[in-house]
Amino acid sequence: MTLWWGLRARLFAAAVVLVVLTAAGVAGAMYVQARNEILQRSQDAAVESLLSGLRAQLPLHTLPPTDYQLVTLADVLSNRTDTAAATYGGRWFGGLPREGVPAELRAAVDRGRVAWQRIDSGGFTGLITGTRVGGTGLAVYSYRSLNPEERSIDGLAARAWLIGGCALVVAVLLALTAAEGVLGPVRELRRAAARLGAGDLSARVPVRGTDELAGVSTTFNDTAQALQHHVGELRRMESEARRFVADVSHELRTPLAAMTAVTDVLDEEAASLPPDTAEAARLVSQETKNLTRLVTDLVEITRFDSGRAPLLTDEVDVAAAITATLSSRGWLDRVETTLPPGITAHLDARRLDVIIANLVSNALTHGAAPVRVALTADERRLIIQVSDEGPGLPPTVLPHVFNRFYKADTARTRSPGSGLGLAIARENAHLHGGTLTASNATGAVFTLTLPRGGA
Repeated sequence: MTLWWGLRARLFAAAVVLVVLTAAGVAGAMYVQARNEILQRSQDAAVESLLSGLRAQLPLHTLPPTDYQLVTLADVLSNRTDTAAATYGGRWFGGLPREGVPAELRAAVDRGRVAWQRIDSGGFTGLITGTRVGGTGLAVYSYRSLNPEERSIDGLAARAWLIGGCALVVAVLLALTAAEGVLGPVRELRRAAARLGAGDLSARVPVRGTDELAGVSTTFNDTAQALQHHVGELRRMESEARRFVADVSHELRTPLAAMTAVTDVLDEEAASLPPDTAEAARLVSQETKNLTRLVTDLVEITRFDSGRAPLLTDEVDVAAAITATLSSRGWLDRVETTLPPGITAHLDARRLDVIIANLVSNALTHGAAPVRVALTADERRLIIQVSDEGPGLPPTVLPHVFNRFYKADTARTRSPGSGLGLAIARENAHLHGGTLTASNATGAVFTLTLPRGGA
């Protein structure tokens, strides 16, 4: 399952954030610059209008100016702006009331400066400009509405938001395109890797372009090609090895049959032979039996490897089958059994015999008495445990106990068995659709689990 914060989400988020931040930065910078320029131009125009109107009325003919002169001057200046006022010696004339001019602005004008200040009143924005005429004590003030400029600024803000919205849409589209451009090859690599992991060594990915993803695809294809070649060689060598073992085993069966017939005669005549000759005859007979068992096991293994091991199932009384296995090998008096009667399963009786014989033989050879065989079952499966009271299996041996020809003691170069018994037992369990596991309790415990209905 793909995590919500996967590669697609991170690529998408990174592209969107990058485009949105860039668009917001550019639009914001343009808005601030345009706003400052509009207000600066309005401010400069108001100051210039006031000063030019004042210069047109100067010099005054009488000082101090009369009330009429102050009213006239205020009216003339009002024609150049929204409204104006003229003041001298505490007298204030014009449409701009004294209380409408901030005290800090009047103080700046009283110091002989040209001063201006933006004010907000009742939802209207305006610019008040004031100046003093030389050293005469005459001061004039004008008010100009900045609402048109505010509307222009609001239009700029709306356009900035529109640009940001369009940039967001473009960012989403670009992010989706970029994510698909990156994730498309990544998905192809993932699917090809999954096919390769599942055993399809022909899995390849198309190489598009010359970028880094194309380089990864090329490397993957080269690796898959090399792996396919090596695996093909290993399979060929494994097939040849299996065929060699099968051929050798088959060829050995004929001479072994003749040797077995001869050793049977020697066994019958051993009592009448000289002691040394009799011992040699018994040794030849035993080794011939061991070699015959090894060849038989090798033939069985090659059948498993080639998939040609037949499974001939029938309804089997499991307790009776286990008892027959122990009785035919003379083990009934050496093995303790717990075999409830009446338990049946759909099994291959011959292969069940091979499994039980190998497990019990292993316990008798490498474990210690008492050796026990216990049978339990439920509606779906049956469980057979073979245990002993020996030292158990060393932890380093447990993972390898079912390997072919595995020897726990590397110094033990000779063994009475073929080294294939447990491997064959597990293959027979798998052929039934069951399992065979090894563990330790008071000694070694081998657990065979088989379905009651067959494979």
